Amino acid sequence: MKRVVARLWRLIRGPLQWRILWFAHAKFMVGVTGVVRDDQGRVLLLKHRMWPPERPWGLPTGYAIKGEEFPATIVREVKEETGLIVKPGRLVSVTSGYKLRVEVAYEALHAGGTLSIDGFEILEAQWFEPDSLPEGMQESHRQLIRGTTPS
Repeated sequence: MKRVVARLWRLIRGPLQWRILWFAHAKFMVGVTGVVRDDQGRVLLLKHRMWPPERPWGLPTGYAIKGEEFPATIVREVKEETGLIVKPGRLVSVTSGYKLRVEVAYEALHAGGTLSIDGFEILEAQWFEPDSLPEGMQESHRQLIRGTTPS
């Protein structure tokens, strides 16, 4: 039976294989987070309107849209939420294990733009020294800033 399946698989090649794989496997959203620093080493944190009131502060984050490369996601999200321009850097973390979500985090460097927050999603944006982070932050974001692996 395995030989027959393998032979059929080789025969169908290309787009049909991809369709079968797409239907047979789980679909995931990809959340992309940016550890955005300025030239002084400070970290950009946002006070998010839609996050729990006891933990509103966190890094810029959003979901990748179909076909978007993940570094471009953080550039787009930071621009949408703050008006700032960032240059994406190295991949910091990839975390799975959520029901239908994968989390990806990149370093990013502030490259320009004027701070203008999106009042729908963001209440406030501030630069913080890494050793003086505000209360009410997700622990996973603190770990990303410190450069340790989120748990």
